[in-house]
Amino acid sequence: MRGFDFSPLFRSTVGFDRLANMLDQVTDSVPAYPPYNIERTDENKYRITIAVAGFAEKDLSVEVRDGVLSVLGKQDETQRNEKAGYLYQGIAGRAFDRRFQLAENVEVRGARLENGLLHIDLERVVPEEKKPRRIAINGSAPDLKTIEAEAKAA
Repeated sequence: MRGFDFSPLFRSTVGFDRLANMLDQVTDSVPAYPPYNIERTDENKYRITIAVAGFAEKDLSVEVRDGVLSVLGKQDETQRNEKAGYLYQGIAGRAFDRRFQLAENVEVRGARLENGLLHIDLERVVPEEKKPRRIAINGSAPDLKTIEAEAKAA
């Protein structure tokens, strides 16, 4: 297992916590640009935080299509050229396209840019038919005549 790095396959999933935790124990994550965090804020709520220092709201795009969350960042080249004259430029402003595979029933609730960090809030919405439900236990066996009568009536 040490010869294969599976982290790129699973580090961009949201809602598959157990699988991601197991893989984190086995493999080391490889840093990528831009750096990001995925945190669980509640039982069904998540937050993706991406470090986008140097990018303005107009330079960023957040989109969901077919269960894939895409975050695009691209600065205007003319704007970057006007800022020439750096003696040292350690803050990367290069374009990026970061994609996250969302688990079933995970929806994006909002995004905000704050202090060079892009926060994207997600929520797992479980449909009523998939929620656990309590089944009453009856003390006696059902009467077959009653079941047949109810089937004919329907």
